[in-house]
This record gives sequence, C-alpha cells and structure tokens, in this order.
Amino acid sequence: MYRTTVLPNTSQQENSLPAATPKYTQPTFLMCPPTLFEVDYVINPWMAGNIHRSQRNRAMEQWIHLYRAISDVAEVELIEPQPGSPDMVFIAHAGLVLHGVVTLSSFFHRQRQMEEQHYRRWFLDHGFLVLDSRRETPFEGEGDALFSPEGKLLWAGHGVRSSDCSHRSLVQNFSVPLESLRLVDPRFYHLDTCFCPLVDGYLLYFPQAFDTDSLERIGKYYPEENRIAVSEQDAVHFACNSVNVGHTIILSEVSDELSGRLEQRGFRVVQVPLSEFLKSGGAAKCLSLRLSDLDVTHAQGLIEHRNA
Repeated sequence: MYRTTVLPNTSQQENSLPAATPKYTQPTFLMCPPTLFEVDYVINPWMAGNIHRSQRNRAMEQWIHLYRAISDVAEVELIEPQPGSPDMVFIAHAGLVLHGVVTLSSFFHRQRQMEEQHYRRWFLDHGFLVLDSRRETPFEGEGDALFSPEGKLLWAGHGVRSSDCSHRSLVQNFSVPLESLRLVDPRFYHLDTCFCPLVDGYLLYFPQAFDTDSLERIGKYYPEENRIAVSEQDAVHFACNSVNVGHTIILSEVSDELSGRLEQRGFRVVQVPLSEFLKSGGAAKCLSLRLSDLDVTHAQGLIEHRNA
C-alpha cells in the first residue's frame, strides 16, 4: 500500500516539463451539458436499479441551475458530449489540472474509456500540457485526487475503484506532497464523494468512508474544530461532492443542520437540486472541473467583483 507522504524532486520536475499556455485570470470551470446523459449501465452502487430511469429533460433543468450557480462566481467553459459516452457530463473525472498541466484519466471501467480521447482533444486544443495515466493504474481525475485550497498538498483516494499505484505519478507530474487515503465504503467510490477540502483550513467529509489509518492522517492535517463531519443522510445526498470557490459552496440539497454549520463558519451555501445525477452516483463536484489555478479560484477580490 502507498501509505506515506512523498516529497517530490522539484528541480528535476521543473526542468523536464515544457511550459503550458492556459492562464486563467478568473475562477474558471469546465462543464459538459447532459444532452446525452442516461443511466445505461451499472459501474457503481448508485446506478443499480436506475437503468433508463433518469429523466433527461429534468436532468437538463437541474444542470442549467448548477451552471448558473457556478457562473455567479466563476467563468464556465463547455465541452460537447459525444455519442457513446453518456457519463461525459461528470467532467470532473476527465483529469486533474494545475498550472495548465492536466494528468488525463485512465478509467477503470471500459464503459468510460471512450471518453478519454475526447478529453485529450479538448485539453490539447486549449493549450494544456497533457500527461497520460497508465491503463494498469486506474486514475479518474478530480474524482480520485483533490488539492488543498492553498495548493500545498494533494489528497488522493484509492481502494474501491482506483489504484494507489497511480499516486506516485501524480507526485511526479505536479511536484507536490501527497497523502493517500483508503476508501472502504463502495457507495463512496471516489474521494470527491466523501471528502471536500475548503478554504480557511476547513474540511467537509464523511468519516465512515475511510479506514482508521486514513482518519488518523486527516486528523493530523485538520484539527478537530476545522473538520466538518456530515451525517450519513447528508453523505448519501453527496453533500461532500461540492464546488468550493472562495467562501461560496455549491452543493446538492442538504439538511438545514449542515447548511447552518457551514454558514456559521462564514460560507455562503448554494443548494442545487441534482436528484437525476444522484441516480448515477454524482453531484455538483462531479459535474464540474476546475481549470483555473487555486489562488485564482479562491481569490476573494475577483469573486466579490463578479457579485458586485
């Protein structure tokens, strides 16, 4: 098991990678319209029993609501869905982005592997430096790995669907320390379904999704007063699958109790109904991919300017 924080060889990494061109000056996310969204197969527990039960018109209405909520605090770029890839709407799984470099996903399930070529083309067309993941070590983008908001640490999950063998290449690609967390509940098959680092040193998470060793790692980094544990009721509504832009949190519908705790810590909570996407095992975070650097994404001056 890949258990320890790995410190990168920064000088070697900086000399080996050419410069990428994207430079976003506003918080920016990538989204994919649900034009072709459907629950066509079962690759996670949420899809079981929901084959062909999603309502595309309702899904589009909910997606537009989310698109508008994110657009209130960030720029949104779009990628067109492609035939044969009904899960492209869950664009967060396309890859992991930092400083115009993207580590492209290598999907575990064959049903999603067709998506990789479409993501590669989009990133290349938009000037990103694209780094591949090996097929033998499955990796699924921001589903599996999330930077702390200040960019000093990368949290990466494994154990249900993805391999911890992919974590070493992430350290090499991004030159940041990494903490590996083991997921133990099949319902929370991606890290972003149960773990959401927030600005000001807060964490939104569902503790029962992790093994004991991982909880100890989390506790060493986040003091108890900064850990916002969600109930199982909120966890199964994907409360942790949230979009954080500065002090704004955009998430699916959650309990008044959780919303109140977030507001007490200074966050503006925006709830969006996403029931159609929950049938496929995704919510707000799965439906958007951060493109801008972390300092830009969370810069309060820029966000306040957009809301003026």
